Formats: sequence, C-alpha cells, structure tokens
Amino acid sequence: MNEIVEAAGSIAEGAMIGRALEPKSGKAAGHTRETECLNCGAALDGPYCKMCGQRGHVHKTIGAFLHDLIHGVFHFEGKIWHTLPMLALRPGDLTRRYIAGERARFISPVALYLFTVFAMFAVLNLTGTLGPTGGKNFKNGLKTEIAEEQAAIAKLEAKRKTEAAAGKDVAATDRRIAKRKADIAETQRMLSGQPIVAADPGDEMPSFIRPFIQHAADNPELVSMRVQDAASKYSWLLIPMSVPFMWLLFPFRRRFNTYDHTVFVTYSLSFMMMLVVVGGLLITIGLPGLASLLFFVPPFHMYRHLKQTYELGRFSAIMRTMALMTFAFIAAALFMAAAVAIGAM
Repeated sequence: MNEIVEAAGSIAEGAMIGRALEPKSGKAAGHTRETECLNCGAALDGPYCKMCGQRGHVHKTIGAFLHDLIHGVFHFEGKIWHTLPMLALRPGDLTRRYIAGERARFISPVALYLFTVFAMFAVLNLTGTLGPTGGKNFKNGLKTEIAEEQAAIAKLEAKRKTEAAAGKDVAATDRRIAKRKADIAETQRMLSGQPIVAADPGDEMPSFIRPFIQHAADNPELVSMRVQDAASKYSWLLIPMSVPFMWLLFPFRRRFNTYDHTVFVTYSLSFMMMLVVVGGLLITIGLPGLASLLFFVPPFHMYRHLKQTYELGRFSAIMRTMALMTFAFIAAALFMAAAVAIGAM
C-alpha cells in the first residue's frame, strides 16, 4: 500500500511541476464572477486579467479543487491527447511543429519530460524494482543464490561418486565443486556484511576509491536508495549529455541549431521513459513476454523521429539511427556512472 501511495504521489508531483511550465491558455472559467482581479485589483475585461494574467473567475469549492487536481494530473488541459499520439506515431511532425511555434496544442518537451520522469520512477517503485523493499529483495536474492549453488553441488557430488565408481577421472568435477563452494563462501560474506574489498597494499585500486566501494558492499540497501534518489533528482542531466551527440550527427546542417536538437532530445527521452512505464505496468499485470517486445520499439521510433524532424532520406536516416543508438548507450552509461558516483558518496 505504501508503494502505491508513493507512486501516486510521484505521478501527481510530476504532473504539477509539468503543469507549472505550461502556458495558461485554455483554462476553463471558475465558479465566481468578479469584476476586478483578485490578485492586482485591475478591472477585468475578459477571462484573464490583462495586467497580471491571473484567471478572472476563481473557484472556491472542494469539488472544483478536486476537478482541477484530476484535470492537471490526467489531462494537462487536454494537450496530452494531442501530444502523446503524435509523439508515438509522428514524433518528427510533433517536434517540427513545436519548433515552428505551435505551442498551444502540445505539451512542452520540458513539462512532458518532467512528468514522464516522475511517472517512470513511480512505476518502478510500484513494481518493486526500486524502493524500500530493494534491500530485502537483494538479501533474498543472495539466499536464493546460495540455495541454488548448494543444490548444484549436491548433484555434482552425486556425479563424482558415479564417476569414481566407474573408475573415471574426477579431477574436472572436483574443480567445479570447489568453484561453487568458493562462490557460496563469497556470497555468504556479502550476506553477513563482512568486508569484500581486500586492503592489500599492492592493490592497484586508488586509496580514495576503496572506501566508497567498501561502503557500497557493506550497505547495498542504502546505496541503492541513494543512487535512485540521485538518478531522479539529476535526470535533467540526460538532456545536456545527449545534445552534443546530436551535433555530431548533423555537423554541416546549419539550419538546425542547438534549440532544435534540444527539443528533439527531450521529446525522444520522454518517449523512451514512457516505454519503461508501459513495460513496468505490463510486467505487473503478468505479461512479461509482451513487455519484452517493447525492447524493439526504440530503434524504429528513433528512425521515424530523425527522418521526419530533419527531413532525411531513408538511407541517411538509417545510418544516423544506428549512430544515435550508439550515442544513446554512451549517454545513458555516463549518466548512470554519475548517479552511482553521487549515490556512493
């Protein structure tokens, strides 16, 4: 239940932050009828104050408040129903139209990105991939691993007896048994919290790194939570990390500037996070096979997004898609390394 409440809270928080970045066009009138702005006192001549921009007619009922909350979380003032279908099916068209100035019909890339980040971490927590149960699951996983190794050793010992009775060489089987026993011993040390980083003076590991690794080994639950927190707080770093790679894809096309690449990257990252959300929900309802098929969606989406946004030919779009996938893995690896470093420290 706690995970469900936290997930709902995260999604609502992301929606509120995203909604704060959206233009104020399209808001419905409230339930009162003022003649002067309640914020600055200017005379009203229309649904909004011409001096400060506040809505002229405000509501003062719980029902209207709840309506605004639900509307903000699920509708984004109706823009989400224009944005999401285009982002999934015609991402390049969405990107070009937003860059060209069509802002009233679509969610801004930054608002959508913030919402999807909160939604992704909420779903990952809800499905048990992240969250306070992570450490418990980690320990249970170690115990399961030990039990599996012990079962494998029992089978190998039975095999060794058979081989010995038949007069066969048992040296290979003995090595396999010894290897599995060594693995069990190391896993048991991890489970008991004993140090696993040797303090050998001849170790080539820098001395300032060893305490962080030891801390992660001794407190996997705490470090996992800190890494998750860092990844959530600094998720915006993915955008500036990715934009330079877009420059490399179009080094001689001056008609596309940094702003164009930033909009492209932000919409693309938002879509990828939505795939994670959908995959997590499919796994939750017992459809892991269907969720695994989503792994093949990103290359096709990148291809369509590049081809439509930058008006590329088929061959050029394919080549740039292959390069973009490589760049995406590099950017993701850099971001995860940064999140792990922050979490470990």
